[in-house]
Amino acid sequence: MGTGMVYLVGAGPGDPGLITVKGLEAIKKAEVIIYDRLANRRLLQHASEDVELIYVGKSPDRHTLTQTEINQAIVDKAKENKIVTRLKGGDPFVFGRGGEEAEVLLENDIKFEIVPGITSAISVPAYAGIPVTHRDFTSSFAVITGNEDPNKEDSSIDWSKIATAHGTLVFLMGMSNLPKIVEKLTANGRSSDTPVALVRWGTRPEQETLTGTLEDIVQKSKENKFKNPAIIIVGKVVQLREKLKWFEDKPLFGQRVVVTRSRNQASDLAKRIEDLGGEPFEFPTIKIEEPDYEQLDKALDQIQEYKWIVFTSVNGVKYFFKRMAFKGIDIRSLYQAKICAVGPKTMELLTERGIIADYIPGEYKAEIIIEGLKNKINSGDKILLPRADIARKILPEALSELGAVVDDVVAYKNALNDTSAHHLKELLENGDITVLTFTSSSTVKNFISMLNVSGNELKELLNGVKVASIGPITSSTAKELGVNVDIEAKEYTIDGLVEAVRSITND
Repeated sequence: MGTGMVYLVGAGPGDPGLITVKGLEAIKKAEVIIYDRLANRRLLQHASEDVELIYVGKSPDRHTLTQTEINQAIVDKAKENKIVTRLKGGDPFVFGRGGEEAEVLLENDIKFEIVPGITSAISVPAYAGIPVTHRDFTSSFAVITGNEDPNKEDSSIDWSKIATAHGTLVFLMGMSNLPKIVEKLTANGRSSDTPVALVRWGTRPEQETLTGTLEDIVQKSKENKFKNPAIIIVGKVVQLREKLKWFEDKPLFGQRVVVTRSRNQASDLAKRIEDLGGEPFEFPTIKIEEPDYEQLDKALDQIQEYKWIVFTSVNGVKYFFKRMAFKGIDIRSLYQAKICAVGPKTMELLTERGIIADYIPGEYKAEIIIEGLKNKINSGDKILLPRADIARKILPEALSELGAVVDDVVAYKNALNDTSAHHLKELLENGDITVLTFTSSSTVKNFISMLNVSGNELKELLNGVKVASIGPITSSTAKELGVNVDIEAKEYTIDGLVEAVRSITND
């Protein structure tokens, strides 16, 4: 055998949080990822930066590649002695053709592992509030392909037994055959008043659920233009939906929210959105980079001369202390300086390092900071501002006007991220984005730069999209650049921004 390795990984039903730990590990170490239509693209964010991505998505009416071509692509990449992760929606062995792919790998003497995924047969009903088994209703369930034509003579489905079984029936990808499935079940003895649920795009923000009975579900599906990808659930357990539905009742259900923060800062905001039932789409417009440390090194070499150190961001704290550690400077060297922390997260990070801030402004903008410090500093006091390279100059200028000697030094750089904007443009054009969030002026500037569109094109792309800003400075920048801000956070923090998003989506 060669050194190539293939992982056949089940990506789960759609919610990226339902990937298994082992599946995530396979994504992280892959040199090539071959993924299909139902594997959530957000999972690809966990891959290495130099991974090769190959899309082989299939839908009922269109195939990007045939199964034979997909098999060959997997084999070819493995024969290049690469680690290949074949990412498949649901579970690879539940109507996922994983068995066929494994056989081809075996025939070509290629090592492989199967990483099971959470199948839509149980997870999608669960997200719709429907347990496939329940002691008061049924103790069994069957998973059946919905793709097979129920009227073909050599059917592999024994309709007479399935129809009269008391268990729950789950048909996968069967919307095009729904009328025939209903006909076969009722013709073979299933009561026409049996409850039925159709769940489309289960576990995702666009999840839709339609309920009825075998008697009326076909007509209801036509009236509601219900299409694949969807599953069909037949059985008395469907009655529990109204009582147990939980996902669709979350405050941000149905919302896909763009997070424009840098990748290393996006997780907190993304997690809050997920917890509230929305789907964050991470589009990091900023990349935090290390600066030329000349300015900061000079300040650290004379650290005991400063009367105040003003930290205006989490990144300022991180890079300041990282550089202190690199230079071997004892934290006790700060004993003479008073500390100002702008924002609760900045304060928390300082507290983790054993430092209690002497002043925390009630609002997080330069004008308020100056108001709070003006009676605390004396003429000639040296003040250190370790900040981003593009930070506004209003704060150091105002402190200088108070007579302070201000060293405004670059502790980190805000660079334009090189993330591809193609997928985001596609989502915006299709109306699949509901909210856009901005956490700083630079996220606004970089967002527009990365989309690379004219003013009219930008307005068209954002038509119908709500825009939420973290504060007045960010809002002002957005408006100057032609982006209408629908709501501004009352508290200029991530918590405040999340509350603003909740508010705007409930209007």
